[in-house]
Amino acid sequence: PNKQRTLKAFALYEGSYSVDNSKTFIPFDPAIHNPKDRPASLFIYVQPFLVETGNDLILMDTGLGFQNEQGELIIHENIRKAGYDPADVSLVLMSHLHFDHAGGMINHADNKLSLSFPNAEYVIQRGEWETAYSKPSKSYKTEIFDFVQRSGSVHFIEGSGQFNREIAFELTGGHCEYHQVFLIREDEETIFFGADILPEPEQLLRKFVAKYDFDGRKSMELRQEYVKRAAEEDRKCLFYHAKSRAIAKVAFENEAFRIV
Repeated sequence: PNKQRTLKAFALYEGSYSVDNSKTFIPFDPAIHNPKDRPASLFIYVQPFLVETGNDLILMDTGLGFQNEQGELIIHENIRKAGYDPADVSLVLMSHLHFDHAGGMINHADNKLSLSFPNAEYVIQRGEWETAYSKPSKSYKTEIFDFVQRSGSVHFIEGSGQFNREIAFELTGGHCEYHQVFLIREDEETIFFGADILPEPEQLLRKFVAKYDFDGRKSMELRQEYVKRAAEEDRKCLFYHAKSRAIAKVAFENEAFRIV
């Protein structure tokens, strides 16, 4: 008989950072540092996710690619803490290619570069890749993408569609022109990764247009739409920039959302 499998999801917390117009990420701990020391900075939390399905070990975005004091990638350390081996990651699903999501695609250690996930296909929206090269921005570090492309590990997708039986992708735009989100379905369960369209649960509780988005109004509308669908379909949401509760479900009651 077919045993019901449960999708397993783990948050791989990489830390909290302040970032300003230079797009440099500086470690920031609210318990120690004073936000006033970093004027005009955004304060963000970064956590990629590991999802195990019956067929794949999937990484959702790759974080900043920062290393711990032993010189090991923090994301590798966190994958091991979750009970897995980074070499077993078979798919890396990239929502977009801004540095806080794509820095960990490669590992820079001992003055040499290597793929952080050598046995994985890196699944990337083609328009996002082309934008990174055609519209220079401090948010994109194309030297990372050069190396990944040379390795032959890139799998380009276009628009919205079904990647395989379990994984669907939807081109959203909004945060950047070719941002995409992912849905992973297995048996009766669905995981939704909204990346920077649905980056933290607190954003569900108020409507706002973010200045850092390519199209802030569209992002706001998409956020409302996806969270409504998440509540209706009992989806588990992965919040990449969450301060706490990085993995949660949402409910819609009395015209308001709440985090479950």
